[in-house]
Amino acid sequence: MGIELFWEYVKNFIILSILLFVSMLIKSRIRFFQKYLIPTAIIGGFIGLVLGPEVLNVFRFTSDSMGVLIYHLMAVGFIALALKDRQKKPSDERGGVFKTGLAIISAYLMQAILGFAISLILVYTIFPDLFPTFGLLLPLGFGQGAGEAYSIGYSWEALGFKNGGNIGLSIAMIGLVWSIIPGIPILNFLVRRKEKLGLAGIKIQEVLPEENGGSQEISNGFAPATFKPYIAEEKVVDRFTVQIALIGSIYLATFYLLKGFSALLAPLGDYGQTVSQLLWGFHFVIATLLAILVKFILGLLKKRNWVRVIHTDNYLLQRVSDTTFDYMIVASIAAISIVILRENWIPILILTTVGGAVTTVFSIFICKRVYRRNILEHIAVLYGTWTGTISTGVALLREIDPEAKSSAAEDLVLGSGVALPIGVPLFFVLGMAVNGYKTQNPMLYLYSMLIFIAFFGTLLAILLIRRKARS
Repeated sequence: MGIELFWEYVKNFIILSILLFVSMLIKSRIRFFQKYLIPTAIIGGFIGLVLGPEVLNVFRFTSDSMGVLIYHLMAVGFIALALKDRQKKPSDERGGVFKTGLAIISAYLMQAILGFAISLILVYTIFPDLFPTFGLLLPLGFGQGAGEAYSIGYSWEALGFKNGGNIGLSIAMIGLVWSIIPGIPILNFLVRRKEKLGLAGIKIQEVLPEENGGSQEISNGFAPATFKPYIAEEKVVDRFTVQIALIGSIYLATFYLLKGFSALLAPLGDYGQTVSQLLWGFHFVIATLLAILVKFILGLLKKRNWVRVIHTDNYLLQRVSDTTFDYMIVASIAAISIVILRENWIPILILTTVGGAVTTVFSIFICKRVYRRNILEHIAVLYGTWTGTISTGVALLREIDPEAKSSAAEDLVLGSGVALPIGVPLFFVLGMAVNGYKTQNPMLYLYSMLIFIAFFGTLLAILLIRRKARS
């Protein structure tokens, strides 16, 4: 048993590798998957779901062990993207990171308002025994994924929310279905009608690398990726090793920083515990902020001639990011638990159906009015993120932007870092709503809802006014 446990994550990595390889062969041979922009990793994920323990049981893995891989791969991919050099953007594309950060928070607020309203309506009409803050799992399941939805739902079980963890997983699973089944047809429709719908944006030129070396220019806000090897006096270790060492060091610092935050929040009781859980769920955002800080410090040292070379490499960092996201997407789908919709399936279906439809409309609405470039790319990555996970958002984006020429991926990564400090107060509002049930004080529901609405209206006004001013 000890040996099996020791090999558990290695075995999962091998399974994911096999699924990716098989899905690549299938997509290269079957034109349907190429024509309709079905991401390779998503094909592999569904093959893993069918061959997994809950269907054919060919591959034996647990959702928990796959979840651990997903959790850590997300942070590694974000750190790699954040370490890349960034070029100065065109004047009409500046502010994309800030706008994306505000859009992320506004989407979560929209889902929180919608979900909370639905659950309260159900509680005071046909489902009086429903947990009142049940609907607040919508932004957690759709916007954050299974880990956060399960963690928060499970913590609410102590307050009387029966099967809260499983309900959180159910909402996250249905969100993933929304990101893929409606998402891929919607994406195909938008791609084919982009000119008519005003989503074409401005075409971006790409310079491919020469076979004998040179550079590759990728106009996604990052500086050109270099292929030139170190000269002899600079080379200490392999360049790829340097990238892995940087990523590993930043992730270790992220772990200890989160432990420090948890210790500081412990005296706040339930509120502190709620915020601490959400921060651990947002570990990839903390890691991204640390990576940006490290990049800034390295640049400062280089400017003052304290170091001779900035050891980050755009090309290798992009490869690390692409690889981690591919594995994460396959694992996210393969790990879905089919047998989790037991009780409360009617309110779950109402919540996710309304939430999915409104999120679809909101994604197209906000991107068309906020961005001037790469509108279609932003719709793809944000819709996939706001319904499924960041990994499905990246998967949809890579189907229409395989060479990362747009700024959408960068805006998502760095925008998440902007969103975190803005969204911190919302963690306490979430705690207030739950405390309303705990203390049997329904007025706290009203106060929480009003704060959500006021915050949402403010962010939406800022986004639309900034766009109008720029126009």
